[in-house]
Amino acid sequence: MAAIEAAALGYPSTSPTRGSGPIHRRRRRLTLFRVIVFVVMGTFFLVPILAMFEFTTRGTGLGAARTLTAWRQIFDYPDLIDAIVVSLELAAITSIAGLLLLVPTMIWVRLRLPRLTRVIEFLCLLPLTVPAIVLVVGLAPVYAWVTYFFGSSTLTLAFAYVVLVLPYTYRVLDSGLSAIDVRTLAEAARSLGAGWGTVMWRIIAPNMRSALLNAALLSVALVLGEFTIASLLSFQNLQVAINFLGRANAGVSISVALASLFFAFVLLLALSFVGRRRPAPVQEEE
Repeated sequence: MAAIEAAALGYPSTSPTRGSGPIHRRRRRLTLFRVIVFVVMGTFFLVPILAMFEFTTRGTGLGAARTLTAWRQIFDYPDLIDAIVVSLELAAITSIAGLLLLVPTMIWVRLRLPRLTRVIEFLCLLPLTVPAIVLVVGLAPVYAWVTYFFGSSTLTLAFAYVVLVLPYTYRVLDSGLSAIDVRTLAEAARSLGAGWGTVMWRIIAPNMRSALLNAALLSVALVLGEFTIASLLSFQNLQVAINFLGRANAGVSISVALASLFFAFVLLLALSFVGRRRPAPVQEEE
């Protein structure tokens, strides 16, 4: 209406046309920038993966046809299968142990001992500042006693891996706790007669379900890709087995590495759907 009145009085219209103006131009530039970044990063990650897959399907001899022999030969190496199973067990043990260690500690410190927040943060982030090779030097004497008490099983690497995943697990859980009003939930539950165990595991933990899943995913991804500590402590996990196998059959080792990468991607996708909350059904008023 204002534009019509301005045109009738002979004044130029001040209303911008659709799709014009500084705001729309800024949005178009931002959209273009996002598309360019997505394409560049997608190319950066996809080209090496496609090159790995092309290498594993390359036939022997000049002009040979594509073949999946390297993928079928994965099951011909029992030591490799054992390493895959052990790494999956280590991933499960590490993620569960890390959550059982950090979740009650962080909730308790946030509720009852807020002065220790900086101390807990410093201790949890400390492994991030220590290189893996230096960490092994400190863990080697400790693992002499671990082997004495618990045996020489590769699963004992879970002790070192729990320390290794502390910084990542702490950051994710801290973000999850900061997103909810922990003190109000705890006071409400305590006023209704709930114990501290109930407050932690049945009141606060379900409200940070997404953070728990993300922390577990980070732990699994780190354990499946860890090589230095296992190799220097003379244990055989997935990455050490891939390294040994690469000297004898490079195609099979690349196939296993690509399969583990695909497994981590599928796990990330599955956990993203599990952590998503379903919207509550809308009830129609009568």
